[in-house]
Amino acid sequence: MDNKNDNKDYVIRLDKARKSRGKNDYKKYLIAGGAGVLLVAGVITAGAFAKRNGGGAAAAALATASEAVNQATANNDEAVKASEEAIKQAEEMKKVVASYKNLGIVKASGYLNIRKTPGTDGDVIGKLQSDGACDILEKTEDGWYKITSGGIEGYINSEYVLTGEEAVKKAESLVKLRAVIKADSMNIRKEASKSSDPVGQALADERYEVLDQTEGWIKISTGYLSSDYVTLEYSLNEARKLDLKAMVFNYYKNIGISDVDNYLNVREEPNEKGKVIAKMPSKAAGEILETTADGWYKIQSGSITGYVKSDYILTGQAAKDEAMQVAQLMAIVNTDMLNARSEPSTDSKIWTQISNNERYPVLKQVDGWVEIELEEDSSAYVATDFVDVRYALPQAIKFSPLEEKANAQSSLRTQIVNYALQFLGNPYVWGGTSLTKGADCSGFTMSVYSKFGIGLPHYSGSQAGKGTAVKSSEMKPGDLLFYANSKGTINHVAMYIGNGQIVHAASRRSGIKISTWNYRSPVKIRNMVGD
Repeated sequence: MDNKNDNKDYVIRLDKARKSRGKNDYKKYLIAGGAGVLLVAGVITAGAFAKRNGGGAAAAALATASEAVNQATANNDEAVKASEEAIKQAEEMKKVVASYKNLGIVKASGYLNIRKTPGTDGDVIGKLQSDGACDILEKTEDGWYKITSGGIEGYINSEYVLTGEEAVKKAESLVKLRAVIKADSMNIRKEASKSSDPVGQALADERYEVLDQTEGWIKISTGYLSSDYVTLEYSLNEARKLDLKAMVFNYYKNIGISDVDNYLNVREEPNEKGKVIAKMPSKAAGEILETTADGWYKIQSGSITGYVKSDYILTGQAAKDEAMQVAQLMAIVNTDMLNARSEPSTDSKIWTQISNNERYPVLKQVDGWVEIELEEDSSAYVATDFVDVRYALPQAIKFSPLEEKANAQSSLRTQIVNYALQFLGNPYVWGGTSLTKGADCSGFTMSVYSKFGIGLPHYSGSQAGKGTAVKSSEMKPGDLLFYANSKGTINHVAMYIGNGQIVHAASRRSGIKISTWNYRSPVKIRNMVGD
């Protein structure tokens, strides 16, 4: 970038640094001279000691003077080295900023969408995080910049971009030592160990600020990267590709897809008697870790590792073909509790909260916000700061079936829940009451309870008036949880199944599924069993 004032300022700073180094050299000579005086004084003192106390005291005095000289010299060398490193770092940072012909710096909250064509209807092909850098290629007449960043060329809304001297000034504070990914994809791990659990994926050319370095590992904000697959360089942050469907394969070396209509049991051991520890929804993906001799796969899906029958898993090209059909653009929550709003603005009302690691289908992306589907005909906006938006496949859900209890009421609750779970994966149909052909949320709970002689109306708002109130800390399997829309009107119902989970008829996309009970905040919990 050709900026005379900026270059002049930089030359002045560099000259000051060099003068500082010169001063350090002068100090070095001064200290060395002083050290020589100390050493001579030490010799004289040693001679005096020798006359009075003998040679041992003289040697001790001489050693003390010599040590003082060594320490003074070492301290000065460190100061000189630090000064030289500071100058080198300043020069490298300047080169980074100067490498952009027409620098732009993003000032949006969260990230800014990069679109294939100029306009809010253009396909989103990448994202530029806040403070990310780009080269501006041209400006359109309707307020869009054509840019290139991180190997992506597309369009961004010019309203959210700093340019000119303002961008250069901002960029100077944003140049950091970053790890640049050189592999097609690599795991981000929880700890600095290859055996540590992966907490995410990094893709080729992405940049991550280096927080610390240990032997063979780079610490970043979300975990650790193996230093074998990155290069370290001073740089600005740049764009990241929106994970296109094909990029889901970067998360798997040996992908397997569940080939079932509803759910596939994941067991603790490779046999039919093994304890069920999770369920893989229809078309869920996992990494096949090994194959047993008797027809089982050891598989890792999400945070779950266990065994599934190989008869019900697609592999190879068949798995890849299926994955391309079912991959969805999802918003994956990466904070403990996230505010959901009725409109894409911080001025909009917070009407519910959603929980960490939940995945929601993306309905729309606007700059700084994502519209997500909660249930059928129910959506909300969340800030992009707190979600990862990418194409993803379903994963295994932690789950253990309830065991029959001796107590009659506990046994009834267990029967209700286990009966409801038989219909996982069956379709959502608005107004439906069929557990096999399709039901909506209240039709599902009504039909399940009807099996056990408990009558409920076919409307979530009416069901919320039945039974007795329950606190979340006291709810039991079989209790019903009710959720409201942005106006406070109850519009959804689900059944608690224990272990912090619910079963519900969610939407046409999802059908009857398992979720965490606080995937969004319930407004009522009711005991329908009567115990």
